[in-house]
Formats: sequence, structure tokens, C-alpha cells
Amino acid sequence: ALEKKVINSKLGEKVGLPCCHEIPSSDSLHNYRVYWQKNTMEVVLAYAEGKEISNNERYKNRTEMNDRNFTLWISPVEIPDSGPYQCVVQHLTSSQNPSVKCDETVTLFVAADFSEPNVTAEVISSSCESTEMVVTCFSYGGFPKSKMSGALNNESVELNVTWMSESSLSPYNATGKLQLNVTKDVTFTCSVESNGLTKSTSLLLKKTNHCVVPAIPTSYNVITASSIIIIIFLLAITLAARYLPRHVCSHCCKPQNSVQQSGKECTKTPMSSKVTSETSSV
Repeated sequence: ALEKKVINSKLGEKVGLPCCHEIPSSDSLHNYRVYWQKNTMEVVLAYAEGKEISNNERYKNRTEMNDRNFTLWISPVEIPDSGPYQCVVQHLTSSQNPSVKCDETVTLFVAADFSEPNVTAEVISSSCESTEMVVTCFSYGGFPKSKMSGALNNESVELNVTWMSESSLSPYNATGKLQLNVTKDVTFTCSVESNGLTKSTSLLLKKTNHCVVPAIPTSYNVITASSIIIIIFLLAITLAARYLPRHVCSHCCKPQNSVQQSGKECTKTPMSSKVTSETSSV
């Protein structure tokens, strides 16, 4: 019985409000008078002797009643439908003195989920050290007013949240803002909690670097490369001119007769033999 006191529903769903009496199989709806009223004053639906005698204009084409257990069905349910509903059942044993079989109240609560948060970032200013920006998180269509929170790299931050609604029984739009200086790339996450459900959206905030490093002109690169090549070439020539003569064979002589001396080793006459010969001639 306690579970029937409060009925939770989502916007747009079909919801049934149970009554506290059910007609026995041996009885008929024609012997009953049933009233469904809201806030004890506004009649939503009424039956007498098996016929509908009242139907509220606001609930027209959205309500129906079970003819055995008197459950009131509302579809689609709207946020203004929230509130207490009273089911009164009278048995017409006597037209002059009907007996009350049931008089009980059940409360309907209609909720609406917020949309997935939409996160945007606007850069206000930027320097070599940091980027100043305003991050905005927006979610709509939720009821009742809930909680919006933010986080930077999973560390909680406080948002400046504004709630907008046409009335106390209308869906809410929520806008959260955060101004910060970004010194390095960070991830911002916006979350909206409502009716036990959490929806989150993340956005990577990048530091914009406007420090321009002058590029080396292409002509300068070409000149530098050419100069290096020329220097290496001149250095190679200098080294070759300096060290190449030392590598010429100084122990070989040119053969007198290339035909006769081919394949023979050429040896140089020792200096001492020449001196002896000159002395002998003297």
C-alpha cells in the first residue's frame, strides 16, 4: 500500500494510478460511482452507473479508467500532471445512501531527463604563456531543477550555473560558465545529474601558441650548403697537393728496354759502385 502512495513517471510516458478498490466478479460497474480528482478539488474523470459523467478538458483524450480495478491511465503524461490524485469509490446499494468503498490519495511525480550537455570554448586572449578562454556548458529539457558540475582533468571545478524555466512546472534549461587560463592542454568535463541519471560531455582545451619563431630563408640555406661544399672541395685539393707526391714510388726506375726488361725487377745502382768506377779511371 505504501508503494502505491507515490508513482514516478517520465515525461511522455503512459502511467497508471491505482485505486484502492476492485469490483468483485459477482458485481458490475453499473452499481458504482467513481471519482478521480486532483488536489481534492479538480475532477479529472468520473463514472456513474457504468457511464462517464465528467472528463476534464485538460486531460481530454489523455485519460481512461479500468472498469474492474478503477486504475486511472494518463498518456502521454505531462509535467503539470504532477500532484496528488484522490480516488473515491461509492457502491450504489441505495440511491439515497451510497456506501463509500474507497477514498485514497496517490501522488504522481513526473520527471524529465536533461539533454546531453553541449560544451563550447571561446578564446578571449592568448600569449606565449597561457590562453584565456570562457567554457560554456548547456543542457535543456530537464525537470526538476538538478545539478550541473564541471571538472578539469577529473579535478572538480565550480561552474557559474543559470537555470531558466517558463514556470515552476516547466522544463528547465541550464547554462554553466567557467573562465580560466590554459597553460597546457587540459580536458574539461561537464556533467548534469537528474533523476538518478548522469550525463557527461568532455572537450579538450588546447593552449594556442602565438609565439612566432622566424623561419630561416630558403636562399640562406642554399648559400650555407654551397659554402660548405666549396670549403670541403678546396680542403680536399689542398690535402691532395700536399701529400700525393710522397706516395710516388721512389725505389723504381724506368726500364731501358721495355721488351727485354719486361717482367724483370729494376734496381738502382748503388752510389758506392759509381764512386769506385770513377776512381779506377783516374
